Amino acid sequence: MPGTGIILPALNAARFLGPLLDDINLRHPQLHLLVVDDGSTDGTGETAGAHGAEVSTHEINRGKGQALLTGFEWARNRNLDWVLTMDSDGQHLPADLASFLAFVEADSADVVVGNRMAAVEGMPWIREMTNRFTSAIVGRLAGTPIPDSQNGYRMFRVSFLHDLRLTTTNFDMESEILVRLARRGARITSVPVATVYGEEISAIHPWRDTIRFFRLASRLSRDHDDAPGSSTS
Repeated sequence: MPGTGIILPALNAARFLGPLLDDINLRHPQLHLLVVDDGSTDGTGETAGAHGAEVSTHEINRGKGQALLTGFEWARNRNLDWVLTMDSDGQHLPADLASFLAFVEADSADVVVGNRMAAVEGMPWIREMTNRFTSAIVGRLAGTPIPDSQNGYRMFRVSFLHDLRLTTTNFDMESEILVRLARRGARITSVPVATVYGEEISAIHPWRDTIRFFRLASRLSRDHDDAPGSSTS
């Protein structure tokens, strides 16, 4: 299998990381693991290192988007062919990794996005409605159906991440990157994944991040220039 890694952005996730990393290593020991410790104060980085992951540390919290950008740079520097992104709080199950990795062997997609929307039992009603609404907007802007565009469980062909121009660095980046990659010609598909909710507390701020999403959608509806080159703000 080509070089493949996993990026786990983590903020105060020490109590989840040990079992999660052990499970990944047991199922797929060939995968490279990076935990991006995004300003944690609970020993997240130390826990990640003790369970076999590389660690990149942000001294202060910079947000999930910046953590992903740090991970993408790591993937390029390691000359990986593919990289997955997973939440570090247990919402994304290692048991679903095999479904993503099947696309590496098949070489039939450039971006694979987890899809929870076919089995939403346990998903809060407001989150289900929000996901369906925002996914319809992202899919229209991207020109391809993306049933669960807010799902951070994803896999990317690393070559498509080179010189990618992005204008966001928070949760809205997860929407922007799908649109930008689709406009670059990336083949985007989805794979069913489990819906899991437990003790984790969402870092999403409903009003602030909703406003950011609509500002992004407005920009993307006007901006179709996705030539190589990068900037973040």
